Amino acid sequence: MSGTDVNAGRRHFLIGAGVIAAGTAAGIYVVPGLLRDDATGAGPSVDFKPGAYLRISSDDTVTVIIGKSEMGQGVHTGLPMIAAEELDLNPQRVRVEFAGIDAAFNHPFMGLQFTGGSMSTLSTYEPLRQAGATARAMLIAAAAQQWNVEPATLRTEDGVVTDGRRRATYGSLAAIAATLPMPGKVALKPRSEFKYLGRSQKRLDNLEKVTGRAQFGLDVDLPDMLTAMVARPPAFGATVRSFDDTAARAIPGVVEIRKVPSGIAVIAQHTWAAKRGRDALVIDWDLSAGADLSTRALRKQWRELAQKPGRVAHDAGDAVKALKAASKSFDVEYELPYLAHACMEPLNCVAQVTADRCELWVGTQNQSQDGLLVAKALGLAPEQVVLHTTFLGGGFGRRASHSSDFVVEAALVAQGVGKPVKTVWTREDDMHGGYYRPYSINRVRAGIDASGMPVAYLHTSVGKPVLAQTIFASMVMKDGIDPTSHEGSSDMPYAIPNLRVEVHATNELVPILWWRSVGHSINGFVANSAIDELAALGGRDPVALRRAMLAGKPRHLAVLEKAVAESGYGVKGLPPGHAQGVALHESFGSIVAQVAEVSVQGSDVRVHRVTCAVDCGFAVNPDQVVAQMQSGIAYGLTAALYGEITFEGGRPQQGNFDTYPLLRLADTPAIDVFIVNSDGPMGGAGEPGTPPIAPAVCAAIYAASGQRIRRLPISAALAAGSA
Repeated sequence: MSGTDVNAGRRHFLIGAGVIAAGTAAGIYVVPGLLRDDATGAGPSVDFKPGAYLRISSDDTVTVIIGKSEMGQGVHTGLPMIAAEELDLNPQRVRVEFAGIDAAFNHPFMGLQFTGGSMSTLSTYEPLRQAGATARAMLIAAAAQQWNVEPATLRTEDGVVTDGRRRATYGSLAAIAATLPMPGKVALKPRSEFKYLGRSQKRLDNLEKVTGRAQFGLDVDLPDMLTAMVARPPAFGATVRSFDDTAARAIPGVVEIRKVPSGIAVIAQHTWAAKRGRDALVIDWDLSAGADLSTRALRKQWRELAQKPGRVAHDAGDAVKALKAASKSFDVEYELPYLAHACMEPLNCVAQVTADRCELWVGTQNQSQDGLLVAKALGLAPEQVVLHTTFLGGGFGRRASHSSDFVVEAALVAQGVGKPVKTVWTREDDMHGGYYRPYSINRVRAGIDASGMPVAYLHTSVGKPVLAQTIFASMVMKDGIDPTSHEGSSDMPYAIPNLRVEVHATNELVPILWWRSVGHSINGFVANSAIDELAALGGRDPVALRRAMLAGKPRHLAVLEKAVAESGYGVKGLPPGHAQGVALHESFGSIVAQVAEVSVQGSDVRVHRVTCAVDCGFAVNPDQVVAQMQSGIAYGLTAALYGEITFEGGRPQQGNFDTYPLLRLADTPAIDVFIVNSDGPMGGAGEPGTPPIAPAVCAAIYAASGQRIRRLPISAALAAGSA
C-alpha cells in the first residue's frame, strides 16, 4: 500500500469523488459543505453582521455562529433555533459555523469559552435572542428607509420584510441594514408568540453527518501534514529513564522522533508508520512511583477513611444525635469505580507551529483554556494562537481537561517541525491515559422514626476532588471543599430534617476529571440507593416514601408522578421475573425521574424498559431533550452494568471495548421520555439524564431478586457475590 493509499480518508470513501470544503475567516471554522460553490470558489459576500452571533449575506444566506462545541448533544440545532425565532426565520434555512477563540462567546459568568455543565443553551439563550431581535429590527428599519415608511407599518415572515404589498428578503436589505446604527434596546417575543422554539426541529447537522461531510478532528487533512503518536507512560507516575529509537527510525515513513513532556513522539508520513515506529521504540521506564497503586489497596485505605469523621460540607440539624435516637437505622457502604469517558472518537489534534503563530484544528470543549495553555507552553502571546473547532466524536468532559493535555501535547509535538502535525491517540492510549471519573467510597448512616419516616442521614464520602486542580477552584471551592464531592447529596431534594455530609479528599496518582454529570453521577446513586434502603427499613413502598419526602415540591412530584404513571409502576402487570425500580434526581437545574424494568437470572441482569420524565423548565427543542435523556440513560447504563477502570502496579487493566464494554444495541432497553412542562427556570439536558439510571436499575434488581447492589458496576458486584 502506498503512502497515498494510506492517507485516503474514510470521508472520501464515504462520499466518493466529492471534495470536502473547509475554510476560515477571522478564526471562525466554516462547516464543510456550507460554502458557496461558484466559479471563484469564494464564499458569499458578508454585508450585515450585527454582532458576533449572526451574519446575513446579500444572497439571503443567514449564518448563526456558535461558540459552543457540538459533540452530539444538539447545540448545532438548538442554538441557531433561538436566534432564528427572534429573527423570524425558519431554522431549517439557517447555516451554522463554529467560532474559534473569541471573547464574544465567553460564558457570561465565568469569562471563558467552553462547553460543559449543561449550560450551553442556558448561557446563550438571552444573547442569541437579543442578536436575532436586533437584526430583525435593523432589517425592518432598512426596509422602512428604502420604502420611506414608518417601521411600525412593517412586519416580518420567514426571512422577508413586508407591508402587505411589497416584500423584501433579508438578503436584499443586508447592505442598507449594515449602514444603520445599532438599536439600544429591542423587544423580545413573548413565549406565546414563538413559532419555532418549544417545537421539535430536525437537526441541522444531520445531512452533513450522514453524507460524511461533517469534519471531525480525525478528518482534518492539510497539505504536507504529518502524523504523530506518542509513547506515554504505561503506569501512572512512570518516567523515562532512557530510550533507544534505532529500530523505530528504520521504519519506512518515520520522519522524526523526539522527547516531549508526555513521552516519546514518533512523527511520520502517515498513521501506520507512526504506530509501527512507536511500537519499535525501546524505552526503559522508571515504574517505581506507581508500584503500590492498586484498586485493592485504595479500597482498603478508603474504607478505613470512611470510618473516620471528614470535613463537614453540609450540616443541617443534628444528624449524629438523631441517628442515636432513631427507631431503626443502618450503616452501609457504596463503592463506585473509576470510569473512562470512552468517547467514540479517540483524542486527536492537528497543530501547525511557526515562530510567531500556532494554528490548531481540534474537537475541544475548552477553546479559551486551550489557547491560553498552548500559548504558555510555546512561549507565544494568546492572540498568536488560532483555533478551529471541529465536530467532536463525543466529549463527556474528557475534551475539557483542566490541563488541555492532548492539545498542549500536539502543539509541543509540532513545534519546530515546519509542517502541520496530527497527533492521534489509539483507543488504548485514550483509555490508559487517565482523567477518569473519580473512584469513590461512600459510607451512609441513616435512620427512621417509628412511623417509617427518615429522621437522620449522615454521608461520608472519600475520593479525589475534581475541581481542586482546575481554573474553577478559586471560584467555587468554599473552605477548601470541592462542591462536586457532595453535590446531589447535601442538596438532595428529599426532605430529611437532620442531614450531615462529610468529605475526605484523597490525592492518589490517578488523574481525574469531570465525567458526564460530575459528582451527581456518584451522589445520585448513593442518595437514591439510601432512600430505597430507608423505605425497606420502614416497610414502605419506595415511591410512596418519595412522595412523602417531596411534599411541598410540586415540580419534583409532577416529574415523579409522570414517570410512575407512564411506566405503569405498581399497576401494570409485568412479565414473570420482571420488576421495577424508581429513582429521582435533580442536577444542572433539571429534575429527572426514571423507572427501570429489569429481570434477573443468577448474575445476568437484563434492562427491558426505562421510562423517563424530565422537567428542564422550557424545552427549546423537545426532540433534542428527548435525545439527550436517551443518550444520558444509555451512557449511564453502560457505566452501571459494566464500566470500571481498575489498577495493578499503577497500570490500568482495561484498554479497549473488549475489557471496557459499551452497551450494545441488542441490550439497549426501550426508552420512553416524557417532558413535563413547567414555568421553572431553564435547566440542562446533556447531563441530568445520567444520575438516576443506576439507582433505578439497582432498585429493580432488589425488587426482582432481593439482592441489594451497593457496588458498581453491577456485573462486578454480582460476580463477586458482594452486592
